Amino acid sequence: MSSFDKTILVLGGAGLVGSQIVRESARALRPEKIVVASLFETEVTSFLAEVEQEFPEIQFEGAWGNVFVREAFQHASRQELLGDTAHRDALYEDLFGDLDATYERAALVQLIQHHRPHVIVDCINTATALSYQDTTSISKKTNDLLGSDADVGHLQQTVSTLLISQATAQLIRHTRLLHQAMTEVGTRLYLKVGTTGTGGMGLNIPYTHSEDKPSVQLMTKTAMAFAHTGLLFLMARTPDGPLVKEVKPAGMIGYRQVANQTVKRHGRPQIRFESQQEALREVLVLNAPTDAYKQHGALQMAGVDTGENGFFARGEFETITYIDQMEFVTPEEIAEQVVLEIKGSNTGYDVIAGMDSNLINPSYRAGVLRHTALEKLARIEAETGSHSVALGQLGPPELSKLLYEAHLLKLNYETLQDVCAAAPEAIAEQLHRFLQDEARLRTLIISIGLPILTPDGNEIIRGPQINIPESIYAEVPLAQGDVDRWARKGWVDLRPSNIASWQARFERMQSAQHRLHTRRGTASVTRETYLHKTIEIGAVVAWIFANEEGGYRIK
Repeated sequence: MSSFDKTILVLGGAGLVGSQIVRESARALRPEKIVVASLFETEVTSFLAEVEQEFPEIQFEGAWGNVFVREAFQHASRQELLGDTAHRDALYEDLFGDLDATYERAALVQLIQHHRPHVIVDCINTATALSYQDTTSISKKTNDLLGSDADVGHLQQTVSTLLISQATAQLIRHTRLLHQAMTEVGTRLYLKVGTTGTGGMGLNIPYTHSEDKPSVQLMTKTAMAFAHTGLLFLMARTPDGPLVKEVKPAGMIGYRQVANQTVKRHGRPQIRFESQQEALREVLVLNAPTDAYKQHGALQMAGVDTGENGFFARGEFETITYIDQMEFVTPEEIAEQVVLEIKGSNTGYDVIAGMDSNLINPSYRAGVLRHTALEKLARIEAETGSHSVALGQLGPPELSKLLYEAHLLKLNYETLQDVCAAAPEAIAEQLHRFLQDEARLRTLIISIGLPILTPDGNEIIRGPQINIPESIYAEVPLAQGDVDRWARKGWVDLRPSNIASWQARFERMQSAQHRLHTRRGTASVTRETYLHKTIEIGAVVAWIFANEEGGYRIK
């Protein structure tokens, strides 16, 4: 553990695993402050009362609420949110709308900004939280309503609910918000306690949530669990962010206590009902009114409390933990490995490190063959008189735009120095005249969806389709500032202001070349070094992505 790790935030900190990680962190790491964040206020305050007595020298703070929604919604139930049109619209906007606007109001972001943790340990069962939104049933209901004479309002509510229940979209947005917030506050380490979704078992898992084995719901949970791992893998390869680790328990996690207690479902006591006998008829009622049955109070049973994983009767616990079944691992064992990883030990349980060590990485042979392929492409271009620059299929449109702008500069000026020596206005007019004469190149550019913005900025040369701005509609309004924004993203921009930006880049490239003549050896070649005097379009755009966009690999 770094000596600067003064604050640790444990998401899901009052849960079965989280609570043990809080205790082990307090005991082994001795940070100044531990923030315990969980869904319910009662579980947080109850747990804090315990650990404050156990570790009086450490400052504990509590936070509660749903971290997957905006701050204004974090204490509302999902049923409350889905039952209100304005709330559903807000959830849709947070999921599919502007990311920056969502960032400003997200509960998770505000939690991280407030406490500015050096270490975050995420014990929330994210895969369960996002996948158990019953999209299968909602999809079936939506399909049934589309083929019926259902009330329009009912149909709109069902479709709206289906849209905002998409687990993949929620997971992607959650990950991006989390990463941006941690980068902003300088979090050193993010460690996720993940899940396999099946307790380490395979497609033959006999424990399910429906009559299907395996159930769609359970498989969705596994899919989300490993999609989350994939996104964390990307996060770990993103520069200037936190270190990223994940441990995945591959067994049932248990247990909190063994006791005789009231059985609850969805947070409410389950009732014991008097039985009734009825004849089988044409229709079988699956959910009859409960007030038609005599009640005998809350259902109580001796069992094993496994925290957020549920309360199991003896028979269930004995079955699921039996050899070659799911078996189980204790929260204390998980907490011990988590704290070792925070300290910097290589426990062998970090899934991200395991993926890194088992990847097939770029090879020397491929580098040699790259040179051969580029030479052959250049020869074919010369023989056919064509321009093999970009088709727009790799994306984003900005890639094609930059490649074609670099190509135009290369065809007209050849070297970085020649571009920097001319006036931006003269270059802009030269490129404009060149494109007017070069019909083959001009029609190629506009045919793949890139408009060409003229030097005065008042007109475009275009084809039938324009890729930027992206829209599901055939027409979009044009407001002040739109041209600048769209030109940056996907228009070949011949305005002098854009030419001046290219000159500034080329000057940076040339200044970095001087390091090649120092006695620093291999250290003289860095990410800022451009190795050529001529404009090599792929190398130029790769330099832009690495040095202006932060788009480069670190592993």
